Amino acid sequence: MLNYPPKILLAFGETFSETDGVFHQWLLQNGYPELAALSSAIRGSYEAADWLLKNKYPHFAALDGAIDKQPKAYAWLRKHHFDFLVIFADAVNQHPAAEQWLRNNDLPIFLRLSDKIRQYRDNQTFNYHKLHF
Repeated sequence: MLNYPPKILLAFGETFSETDGVFHQWLLQNGYPELAALSSAIRGSYEAADWLLKNKYPHFAALDGAIDKQPKAYAWLRKHHFDFLVIFADAVNQHPAAEQWLRNNDLPIFLRLSDKIRQYRDNQTFNYHKLHF
């Protein structure tokens, strides 16, 4: 995620607060289907998580699982050296060390993204149908 331009990351973050899907569609139409799928997966879409796995973005599917505190997803990210995604998932889950790491490494955009995702997630009802990684 560190390689995406700030504009793209901001659009990704806005997908968690929109109701009309404008930013989600913008990501799809402008060459970032993986971020649109990640957003949908975080919001509970099985199809999006499956798309991530089938289209060479298993790290984003695992990030979705790690955000949901699934131990297997964390283990997969660590095993495959996606250390930043572990930190990001921890920031979403308000682990102080992860949030401090983002501050210390001058990555405030990821603090903003973690807040957006957490606010979205905290305002949803539990989806027991969501698959585990």
